[in-house]
Amino acid sequence: MPEPHLGIQDRLSRIDWENVYEDLDQQGFAKLNALLEKGECTELIEGYRDDIQYRNTIDMARYRFGEGEYKYFDVPLPETLQQLREGLYPGLALAANRWFERLGLEASYPAGLQEFLEICHGRGQFKPTPLILKYEEGGYNCLHQDLYGEVYFPFQVVIALNQRGTDYTGGEFLLVEQRPRAQSRGHAITLEQGEGLIFPTQYRPVQGTRGYYRTTMKHGVSTLLTGSRYTLGVIFHDAK
Repeated sequence: MPEPHLGIQDRLSRIDWENVYEDLDQQGFAKLNALLEKGECTELIEGYRDDIQYRNTIDMARYRFGEGEYKYFDVPLPETLQQLREGLYPGLALAANRWFERLGLEASYPAGLQEFLEICHGRGQFKPTPLILKYEEGGYNCLHQDLYGEVYFPFQVVIALNQRGTDYTGGEFLLVEQRPRAQSRGHAITLEQGEGLIFPTQYRPVQGTRGYYRTTMKHGVSTLLTGSRYTLGVIFHDAK
């Protein structure tokens, strides 16, 4: 867990972005030291029962997404979540523009979250997308991508809200790289309470013999063996 009495802004300021960029370039994802304290995690979990905070609830089985449930936050976002979204965005925007340049695309992500959201709103994407996910024993999430409209941000962040091994077992975060003309490569990633994981929304650049090429990324969650698992999803683009 993070050092006591440090605010979220202080924790965000301690992120070593150079190491993050190196991990993203080398493996396509990057783990972050704990961004949330235990009390903050508990507050978000307890708020799951307060439907007034959310704009929509999704039963994953109904849509064949898996077994579990998630809720999209409504505006205004909880202050903790708002600070995370605003504080993580600038460093990730730099990474996004670097990746686009490598793929020969225009580097177009603005430095601030509000500027980016204005682009989303200009394309009719007004609905907030940060969410909280809940899995019970036997729950899982099929491999997927979180694309909600024409405009999307290339990275998103998931944060563990309770403790594996104590509150649940199983339920590893899955990240699969679908390489062109080759078999897929998978990662099973575990997070301790409060820790975060940065991963691609749609694809990442990979160095080949003739320069960089795209490889598609999908994510999901393996089957929960025991207990209940809660995670916070920090998505930066808004939805239609």
